[in-house]
Amino acid sequence: VILWSILGVGASVALWRFLLGLGTTTALNDANPWGLWIGFDVLGGVALAAGGFVITATVYVLNREDLHHLARPAVLTAFLGYIAVAVGLMFDLGLPWNIWHPTIYWNPNSALFEVAWCVMLYLTILGLEFLPVPLESTSRFAAIRRFLVKYRMLIVAAGIMLSTLHQSSLGTLFLAMPFRLHGLWYSQLLPILFFVSAIGLGLMMICFESLATSYLYRRKYETGLLNKLAKAAVWVLAIYLVVRLGDIAVSGKFGLIFEGTWESTLFIAEIIISVVIPVVVFASPRLRNLPGPLFAACTIGVLGFVANRLNVGGITMLRAVDAGYFPSWTEFVISASVVSGAALVFFFAVERFNVWDARPADPEAEPERPVKWRPGAGTWLGTPGIAGLKKNSLAFTLACAVGFAMLPGGEARSTGVETVATQQARGGDVLRIDGNSDGFLVLFDHEIHKKKMGGPDSCKVCHHARFPHDKDTGCYRCHTDMYLPVSIFNHDSHVAYLGGNQACDDCHPSESNRGKEGTKDCAECHKDDLSLLVPDAPIPMKKWVAPGYTDAMHGLCISCHKEIAGRIGNSEHGSCLTCHLTDIVAGKEGEWTRRQAVFSNKWVITTRLLSPKVKLDRFLVDK
Repeated sequence: VILWSILGVGASVALWRFLLGLGTTTALNDANPWGLWIGFDVLGGVALAAGGFVITATVYVLNREDLHHLARPAVLTAFLGYIAVAVGLMFDLGLPWNIWHPTIYWNPNSALFEVAWCVMLYLTILGLEFLPVPLESTSRFAAIRRFLVKYRMLIVAAGIMLSTLHQSSLGTLFLAMPFRLHGLWYSQLLPILFFVSAIGLGLMMICFESLATSYLYRRKYETGLLNKLAKAAVWVLAIYLVVRLGDIAVSGKFGLIFEGTWESTLFIAEIIISVVIPVVVFASPRLRNLPGPLFAACTIGVLGFVANRLNVGGITMLRAVDAGYFPSWTEFVISASVVSGAALVFFFAVERFNVWDARPADPEAEPERPVKWRPGAGTWLGTPGIAGLKKNSLAFTLACAVGFAMLPGGEARSTGVETVATQQARGGDVLRIDGNSDGFLVLFDHEIHKKKMGGPDSCKVCHHARFPHDKDTGCYRCHTDMYLPVSIFNHDSHVAYLGGNQACDDCHPSESNRGKEGTKDCAECHKDDLSLLVPDAPIPMKKWVAPGYTDAMHGLCISCHKEIAGRIGNSEHGSCLTCHLTDIVAGKEGEWTRRQAVFSNKWVITTRLLSPKVKLDRFLVDK
């Protein structure tokens, strides 16, 4: 019921995120584009799924048949873990429908390219490793199961290779961030440290999963098998600790541990919970044979290495970028719901397939006792299976409703620019331009610029390439990409407007190539729409190509500002700070106030904006 309730709240937040975008459901920003979903769901999820390749290598390569009983649940956990990683990544991607791009658009020089392919291939391998288990329940696919069992060693070998590559290459990603990642976490040995820690975490995760499910399903604890894994974990964790501390010492950064900063405290706490406490418990023959201490040590160790991935993935970068980030409650809900969903699928699998030697009985069912219903004692929900369905679906539905009620207001952050008409309808003549939709604004006084450009007849200087019947189109209508040039030519609309395929010769002379190279120039037809016909236009238009939004805005504004700066004798008129402000917040009695912003170049800017004319006070700048 708890897991279904978490999943219900997560379903409402997920719908909100995919309908309205990242801005409504995250606290991410340009300085911290990787947050909880990358640090926990992706980096932490991959590490938590390491038990699959660890146990298959132990059983099939080292030929430890005594541990074979642990292989199936470990592979299932790894399979679900990687599915959770893919789902978590879908939430984090700004354009999640492009997640398939690495399969077609190759960039072999990128560590992310290798990571993407390893995730896709290893997820497939894990599916093939686990597939024989559900196929045992039917004879219809016996041939497929025999094939998979026959070539199991090849599949296992491919899985070990891909997982080894993937666990280490996640550390490779952060080798590109020497000035962003804190010195206690940045190391040239990050790929090795990620791989060795994944082995230790995999061993602890197998023990954690076995003890937790044994408690939930009232099974006998497998302490005999887990004792062997705990002894192996002692050596792996010790090697990890020696390599990590030795690398810090050799690189001359050992003094950072005792600096007294919050990073040094975080490092010490991480080492204690990820290595020291588990090693102390695992090294004691008495403690590691007791389910309670063993479970506690495994839980603490798992949390410690998840904290390590969170630290590397973003927490220890906060000081370097001079920007704050704390996950929103919706980010926590999404991460919790992804884990809850994976746990529910795990329970479904072990209850319906032979993941263990014997399928567990429903803990809530009492098959030996006949079902009796006394109307005066309450409501009968049916047999245990039906009763569970009713309780879980009710919990999911109610939690989903609560989630919708808790969601932020329905106004999503709009893309880019408000048109002049929209501004005037709101009662103002100053455009608030937010091209990145990140809350950082440029104020543009439309009336002042119109007068400087020559009055009402100067509109085409800025508003070139207008759409039909739209005299003040927002810039983002054409400049749809923030940085890259894009085509604004719509062939279908031209064909329809000119009367269908019979009008091809109107644009493509019969003796020319029918491609865009032999097409008439846009200005031959669109005489009133293109800035090509305005001699002093700041940005000449090149046929069907519109430059990126940033280039268009800067090209339109900066050149003019620099020219005016020379005329008025104010060199600062062409600087960035003349236009770029932080997010504006509505204040009392119609005033507009602005939060203080600390930029990465250490300039601190404070301004105050007053209505109704929205007048800008002088900047108060302190270095």
